[in-house]
Amino acid sequence: MKQILFCLSWFFGLSLVSAATAEKPNVVLFLADDMGWMDSGVYGSKYYETPNIDRFATRGVRFTRAYAQPLCSPTRASILSGKHTPRHGILTASGHRPPQPPGHQFMPETAAPNQPMLVPESKNYLDLSEVTLAEALHGAGYRTAHIGKWHLGLMAEHRPEKQGFDVAFHCAPDPGPPGEYFSPYGVIPEGNPNAKIKVGTITDGPEGEYIVDRQAAEAVKFIRESKDQPFFLNLWCYGVHGPWGHKKEYTEEFAKKTDPRGVQGNPIMASMLRSVDECFGKIMDELDQLGLTENTIVIFYSDNGGNTHSNVPSTAKTEKAEKFKSEFLADWRKWAGDRPPTDNTPLREGKSSLYEGGTRVPMIWSWGKRFAPTVNEDSLVGHIDIYPTILELTGVARPPEQKLDGVSLAPVLTGQGMLERTAFFNYFPYRPNEGGATVCHGDFKLIRWFGEGVPRELYNLKEDLGETNNLAAQMPGKVAELEALLEGYLADTGALIPKPNPAYTPRVNAKIAADPMRGLVPKASKATLKKGYVLIEGQGKKPFLGHASVQSKVSGPSVLHLRARSAVGGQGRLHWRTAGQATYEEGIQSVDYELPAGEAWQDIKVNIPVKGKLVAFRLYLPAEKEPVEIESLALESQASGQATASWNFAIQP
Repeated sequence: MKQILFCLSWFFGLSLVSAATAEKPNVVLFLADDMGWMDSGVYGSKYYETPNIDRFATRGVRFTRAYAQPLCSPTRASILSGKHTPRHGILTASGHRPPQPPGHQFMPETAAPNQPMLVPESKNYLDLSEVTLAEALHGAGYRTAHIGKWHLGLMAEHRPEKQGFDVAFHCAPDPGPPGEYFSPYGVIPEGNPNAKIKVGTITDGPEGEYIVDRQAAEAVKFIRESKDQPFFLNLWCYGVHGPWGHKKEYTEEFAKKTDPRGVQGNPIMASMLRSVDECFGKIMDELDQLGLTENTIVIFYSDNGGNTHSNVPSTAKTEKAEKFKSEFLADWRKWAGDRPPTDNTPLREGKSSLYEGGTRVPMIWSWGKRFAPTVNEDSLVGHIDIYPTILELTGVARPPEQKLDGVSLAPVLTGQGMLERTAFFNYFPYRPNEGGATVCHGDFKLIRWFGEGVPRELYNLKEDLGETNNLAAQMPGKVAELEALLEGYLADTGALIPKPNPAYTPRVNAKIAADPMRGLVPKASKATLKKGYVLIEGQGKKPFLGHASVQSKVSGPSVLHLRARSAVGGQGRLHWRTAGQATYEEGIQSVDYELPAGEAWQDIKVNIPVKGKLVAFRLYLPAEKEPVEIESLALESQASGQATASWNFAIQP
């Protein structure tokens, strides 16, 4: 009966869409770069200000369980092809590299002796055999434009002009903005600091013009020129990707603001997000002013999770590049100190990670009054669904030669039915743990790492959004159920799986060989190094590992990340001493934590309210009755999200 009702609702939903598309609707896809799930007001930020995005969310359907790939190029390729990443072959952000020759072997047969695994290579371009979303719409009479970042091919034959776009304004092949965020635009070639070249089709604007503002102007121009025919605007915003060019006047405002949650607080990122929001707002306003809103499908989306680690903006070894790098770092420190670009709390980690912080992103759809304002908290949706959804909403036929892995979201968007999906998959064959794959099914998420001997991770995302409690050992039946789904996905898509490198020869780290415990001293306990971990056996009351002089001198509120396991578990404690304290007893500073019992590795996160500089610590372990095994531990600055001291016992001499 449920299936019958679903089929009927889908039929009437399709009829509604078909009737509404007697006049083909316009399509605007606005893709932000590196914008995290928590980086707008409507998704929960109390620091960033995004009034246009927030206002837009009141018009349409906002998904809270939307996903993307951990990095940009794979997501972008899936948007345009409608395919899972293993099918189109773009597995990482490699769209700026030279294309591989015909017949290239993407799964290597050999690797260097210091590489533990044979890892598949990413294709560096979107193959011309793909019938892109732009080509499908263009063939149905749409005028098409790509404005902004491309990152799907280095050579001219792989750029937007060859993939179905009539109009192209881009700086391909750059992974980020064109050299800098401000006009005059351009990049500095390696070895020639005096040369300045234009890339793609970008043209300079007035001196000091901000590239995100220019994108808005080009979008408005395209909309005005195309208003009398159906159009597809594919705007892939340069913000908020590094090297984090920002308007100083905005940054100054946010530097005076604090986050009441005590989580986000980078004024550079806040400034850039305001510019992205303004760009989006100008497009929305233009549609309103031209009377096109009621007949325009608009999608707001991001290409991967928020960036939680800053990086150096250029690797070019030229005098000019080094000068820019130095100026950038000085500017970053002035405004952001040691803060990361953003913070995805309550999600775990960020960009380039298979945890929720790296893959869960904002997604909002509107179509005038045809989509009732709704918050959808149940549907699992993502990058592969945009292509088939747009085709159904516009009434454009599916290209028979193009395999589409996604499903149409039209039944949910129109309120007429449910999705034809029960699980959503992700695949990223790169580190850590030599990459992995995930499946979300109902409330649960399973992570399978491809590294040898790495255990599965199972989380109940409804109860544990931060992925802190691995349930794999307690729920083997659920693991087996999701594992079967994942295996089916990997087999169906032909995913290349990393495998052990037969030539691997572990290098001996001289420093680790000299001090295998890396400065940690067992007290009331015995420490024995095993393969991949250290075994701590209690030999008295209150066994602990002590470190008398933390080399990095951790400053300010910090986090201890402990990966451990114990058959019986129990309560532990972290006791620390700050600069100026002669003994631990002088103003006792400590915090308790709980190590769950079980055979699976547990990832423990302990917030440490450090005031001043942490110079030494004692990690008390529940090892009096049964041993505790530790794979790794790390101290991390809450402000920067960067590890300030770490011990990884999986790496051994």
